[in-house]
Amino acid sequence: MALNRYRLKHLQQQGHKGALRAGKLLARPDRLIGLILIGNNLVNILGSAIATVVAIRLYGDAGIVIATVSLTIVILIFAEITPKTIAALHPEKVAFPASWILLPLMKLAMPLVWAINAITNGLLSLFGFKADSSSEDALTQEELRTVVNESSGLIPRRHRNMLVNILDLEQVTVNDIMVPRNEIYGIDLDDDDETILQRLTSSTHTLVPVFTGDINKIEGILHLRHLGRCLVGGQLDRSALFRELQEPYFTPENTALHIQLRHFQMRKLRLGMIVDEYGDILGLVALEDILEEIVGNFTSNLIEDQEEIATTTEGGASCTGSIPIRDINRQFDWDLPTDGPKTISGLALEALEAFPMGPVSVRIGGFQLDVEAIQGNTITQVRVTPLEALTVTSPAND
Repeated sequence: MALNRYRLKHLQQQGHKGALRAGKLLARPDRLIGLILIGNNLVNILGSAIATVVAIRLYGDAGIVIATVSLTIVILIFAEITPKTIAALHPEKVAFPASWILLPLMKLAMPLVWAINAITNGLLSLFGFKADSSSEDALTQEELRTVVNESSGLIPRRHRNMLVNILDLEQVTVNDIMVPRNEIYGIDLDDDDETILQRLTSSTHTLVPVFTGDINKIEGILHLRHLGRCLVGGQLDRSALFRELQEPYFTPENTALHIQLRHFQMRKLRLGMIVDEYGDILGLVALEDILEEIVGNFTSNLIEDQEEIATTTEGGASCTGSIPIRDINRQFDWDLPTDGPKTISGLALEALEAFPMGPVSVRIGGFQLDVEAIQGNTITQVRVTPLEALTVTSPAND
């Protein structure tokens, strides 16, 4: 009963004979328990009867007490606690050899075991239990996460993180990792040809949204490997540009990442535009963004000034306002709230409940957020410091 069921299944798949025998016994645990308890109680009761008879002949009526006390101690130590502790500590070393004996005994004692189990299973059915139903060894998501985290000596830490991140895909939606609409690098067809061509040739992205005037009026997605087909004599050909556009793919803002990943696979796409309930575009999500949620950052960011996080001397972080809170938590192993705003500037605004007119500080949970720079109606720089770091570095009050 103490055998690891998953290791047992693994050994069975490898053809381990002891595991195969143990698996047959554990297929019906009610019969196995019945067989073991029949033998166990038969030996214990027979031993008690013999010990009582011998003790009465040697010590008279006092022998009943002597036999009861002495046999209880002997059975507890040598027949119960010691062997079962050894078996619990080394289940495979005990179970696999024991299966040589238990499996033949099961066949021999099957009529008796069946009769006893018929009675006990009838009683169990009165309480709503089905002893003959196969037990499911399925793990919940949280249990599987615990198994992965507890396998520190068997799985490298990077691989464990990847497995846990896969489990977390169901808890994260596309708007948690999206590029907000004000940061989308795209092509506005209202611009002149020279400006459009300059943006296309200087793009650090492979897929570029093309729109007219506003991102909500998106015309399609241009793959830059087809850029050459849009040029005639080194000049932009707009009609050719329209022919090369791919139809944009839209996804709701609350789509879970594991579902979005499946949609990308089914449609052979790498980019999706995220829309709200009114159909307005909120941002975009790329296949690479979802993969980075699993394996971590694996591409170099060519726009460093947009995604910069600098460590401060107090043990905090100074970062641009557009940094996703999830990125900060992942880098510093913090627990800033992510159930509301998705960026650090949004978190500061939610806590302030008003747009600041200048540098200001606010505390959220165990962190202090200092608004360091504001440009127009946007918070561009925020310093985040854990409160315990401020307590250590602050001078004592007089």
